[in-house]
Amino acid sequence: DRAEHVLAFDEAFGRLVDHEPRVADVVRLRFFAGLTVEQAAEALGISERTVNNDWGYARAWMARELERHDGEA
Repeated sequence: DRAEHVLAFDEAFGRLVDHEPRVADVVRLRFFAGLTVEQAAEALGISERTVNNDWGYARAWMARELERHDGEA
């Protein structure tokens, strides 16, 4: 069951990369690399407000995609 959830997350993240590359970059830096909002903003050359907005969007987008997957299972 855990492997299925990891695969679903990976597939959803791949769709996010295709759909919103900058948002996916924020996720990579915040979630995978553990950077702060300030550090991610500096690394990407965008404002902290944009990082916060992208982070919120990504969380909602991923939640929706994972709910769809769970509904199909």
